Formats: sequence, structure tokens, C-alpha cells
Amino acid sequence: MPRNLDLVALRSFVAVADAGGVTRASGFLNLTQSAVSMQIKRLEDTLGVEVLDRSGRQIALTAAGELLLGYARKMLSLNDEVMMRLTRDPHEGEIVLGVPHDIVYPVIPQVLQHFARSYPKMKITLISSFTRVLKAQFARGECDVILTTEDGIDAEGETLAELPLVWVGAPGGMAWKQRPLRLAYEHNCIFRKSVQAALDAAGIPWEMAVESDSTRTIEASVSADLAVHTVLAGSEPPYVERISHGGALPDLKRMKVNLYVADPVHSPTVNELAAMIRRAYAARGGKVSVAAG
Repeated sequence: MPRNLDLVALRSFVAVADAGGVTRASGFLNLTQSAVSMQIKRLEDTLGVEVLDRSGRQIALTAAGELLLGYARKMLSLNDEVMMRLTRDPHEGEIVLGVPHDIVYPVIPQVLQHFARSYPKMKITLISSFTRVLKAQFARGECDVILTTEDGIDAEGETLAELPLVWVGAPGGMAWKQRPLRLAYEHNCIFRKSVQAALDAAGIPWEMAVESDSTRTIEASVSADLAVHTVLAGSEPPYVERISHGGALPDLKRMKVNLYVADPVHSPTVNELAAMIRRAYAARGGKVSVAAG
């Protein structure tokens, strides 16, 4: 009697091969590492051969695994094609999108609204955090798509816009005139060191007046004229305004808004979400360029 291969186990095997390890593959598949490992073991038991070489520091394919990989891709491709053509709505599941706090508005709500209309059965989980945190989650396979704000860009990233940092304070506020200049920043904010360096270079004394892990706390403090802050141009939060300092404060560097998309993707709608984000930034006149791979 012929034996059947488990497509779920094959999908885990292909994900491990593409991701280079069980940890990242488990993130792409939205499974635990132990569940992925168990599926690989089940596949090996069915075939009677080892498909992963676990003797080194990094997981590699055995000769049998390399042979299996080509067949597995064909089988999964046929399976997905059948599901796509014979089911009413193949676009079901979850996508995890990570975006830094300060660039959620105005682009992301528009993108999410458009995506929800186009793929009503897809669930998007939006994670709002700091660039360092999002990049770590992405590296572990916990996010499908992330945006970042950075000085540079990693090889797999794509720059959607280059925007200047601008000073913001309370409407009609006077905190920007005080010396030492009172600053308000989150502990993990990627902008704070470069802003402090710019102030030092300009010979302007400063002090950290407000520090918090909460973006809301920073915004409330700035809107109360207790301190000043910096944001990317165009992403000023409510209840604060751009400071017209007339040169009393230094000009600040331009930062990149970068896009990272998981490879491999667990659903074609991941690529469609990324395309919507690209189009939204292009419509706003962002400078678009792709990093050298």
C-alpha cells in the first residue's frame, strides 16, 4: 500500500530550508519551534532518511534533503494552485506588520483600510514599536513585514522615503528657548543620540528632562511645553507643532523609512501588503530606491 507524504510537514521542511533554521521558519509558519521540529521528525520517519544535517552549528540539508526539496516545492506549488482555483476565497490567514510608533500615521491606516477591503478574510496584526525591537522580531520570523526608520539600510531592505528630522514643541510654546534645552525621548528612540550630537556640535547645552518607554508620555510632556522632541517631517503628532526656531536650533539629519519583507512569504497577500505600502509612500512623493543586495 503506497504511503502518503504529509504536506504540512513538507511545508515546514521547505520553510526550514529557505529560512536557514527552525527558529525563523517557526516564525514564518506561526508555529512553535517544537512543532516544526516534530513535523520534520515525522517527515524523516515516513521517508526513513534524515533530511537535515544537525551535526554543525547551523542546520544544513543532507543529500536526501536536497533531493526532497525540489519535489516538495513542486508538490506544495500544485497544492496551493488547486486551493487557489477551487476555493472561493484562498486569501485567509494572518499577517504581522511592524511599524515604528512615529510613522504609523498618516500612511498605515490608509493602507490597512485598503487591504481590509481587498482581502476581508485576512487578519492583520499591527505591532507598533521601536526600530531596534522590530528588526529583532523580524530576524526571528515573528513579523512578515516591517517598516523602520534608520540612518542606513540592510541588504534585504528597500528605502521608501528619506525625510528630515524636525523639532517639535507645544503650540506657541517657549521650551525651545530655554538653556539648557530640555529634551523628551523614549529610552529606545533611535533619533536621540544623533540629536544630542547635533546639539553638542552647535554648542547648545541640553538635558534629558523627560524619559519614558511610552510614546504617549513623551507627546503629553511636549504638548505641555515641558520639553522639545524631534520627529520625521510629516509625522507630527496631534497637540504639538513644528518649531519655527529661525536657526536657534541645529538642522538635523535625514532619515530613511525602510521596508523589509519576509523571505519566504507564507501567503501571496504578504507581497500585496508590501506593494500597497510602497504605492502609498510613492503617492506622498517619497524617494524610492532599492538597496544593493
